[in-house]
Amino acid sequence: MAAARRLLPRWAVSLRPVSAAAAGGALPKRVKVVEVGPRDGLQNEKNVVPTAVKINLINMLSETGLQVIEATSFVSPKWVPQMADHAEVMQGINKLPGISYPVLTPNLKGFQAAVAAGAKEVSIFGAASELFTKKNINCSIEESLERFDAVMAAARAASVPVRGYVSCVLGCPYEGKISAAKVAEVSKKMYSMGCYEISLGDTIGIGTPGSMKEMLTAVMKEVPVGALAVHCHDTYGQALANILVALQMGVSVVDASVAGLGGCPYAQGASGNVATEDLVYMLNGLGIHTGVDLQKLMDTGTFICNALNRRTNSKVSQASCRL
Repeated sequence: MAAARRLLPRWAVSLRPVSAAAAGGALPKRVKVVEVGPRDGLQNEKNVVPTAVKINLINMLSETGLQVIEATSFVSPKWVPQMADHAEVMQGINKLPGISYPVLTPNLKGFQAAVAAGAKEVSIFGAASELFTKKNINCSIEESLERFDAVMAAARAASVPVRGYVSCVLGCPYEGKISAAKVAEVSKKMYSMGCYEISLGDTIGIGTPGSMKEMLTAVMKEVPVGALAVHCHDTYGQALANILVALQMGVSVVDASVAGLGGCPYAQGASGNVATEDLVYMLNGLGIHTGVDLQKLMDTGTFICNALNRRTNSKVSQASCRL
């Protein structure tokens, strides 16, 4: 069913932002929103999304004011068929100045293919769960990090920045609860390897503000808060609450996915990422600068939902829809 264009009601546009002090914590003045929809959002789609749709999605996101848009993943098509057109996507998008278009690269082969396709920034991924790592890439956490040595060396030689993802920071579909100390240990190792930023992912969306605070308290003893990001799935409806706790603790980088698209191919039951529209709406209300045009973002969400023939997961877009 085609989604109607969504418009913010006038009262929502003119909501007066509260001050950081009134919000109950020292909040950052600005937040960098990392849009992961084209990669993390689409990788779990059962039907292959046409390359032209992916390119159009990224080009529309580029017009919203977002600074970072994760474009695709240079993984084997055997493992993630949805990302098989990675080179075509990278070469087909309009790369605007001032915007970063990082891509996921699991190994040296992927890194080399990404750079050849024009990538200027890459990401690698680890996990705080042994079982998740075993089922995901068939090795231990330690072995997975060793595999990235070649990628990090090649990236240094080519002056390509590397971002690190840590999955399952608040829970694992196989192990259950993950200790904050383990998350801190893996995060420290990835930061020490040379990752300029560590994105802490609640892969199955099981975390609560309490577990988020406990985990961040441990990680911040090992990694500077300025090098941390949070990546929250909304499976249990806790994503925005968890993000607010992270902001109050000094985190100023947040991953999100337009229309709340996404899941994880290796984490059954993991629903979508927090919707970028909902995140920006909350940040606007807190008086935190993002540079993102919420209406353009909502229009982009409408486009991709129409292309996928599905309803948006964004509460803001649902509430603003005039059918």
